[in-house]
Amino acid sequence: MKASVRPIVIITSNNEKELPDAFLRRCFFHYIRFPDVDTLHRIVDVHYPGIKQNLVRAALTQFYEVRDMPGLKKKPSTSEALDWIRLLVADDVDPETLRSDPKNALPKLHGALLKNEQDVHLFERLAFMARRQG
Repeated sequence: MKASVRPIVIITSNNEKELPDAFLRRCFFHYIRFPDVDTLHRIVDVHYPGIKQNLVRAALTQFYEVRDMPGLKKKPSTSEALDWIRLLVADDVDPETLRSDPKNALPKLHGALLKNEQDVHLFERLAFMARRQG
């Protein structure tokens, strides 16, 4: 059997595992940067049409604060953002309650965002330090 058009295979990687050099020599590399807040907002709107916009704004503000936290072993991805926002909607979370409380640095429903025990401990330490200073 012979293909009439040469097939193209697209493989995605999130850099969590090293790929063999022999494999990489046969690949074309294209880096896609993480979406900015406006792009991620549009992605959320596609997945959840009719979602409350004030919840999306508050959630994305906190999401990017979590992503920007120095020392995170695994930054939450677009997939985690979508899952987290779905949980916030399901629990009918008030956007005002998403604002960071210095006494509790862990975001609401943080299990959807933080997928590493080391990262959860980092937030717990931050909350402990904030309570001691406050």
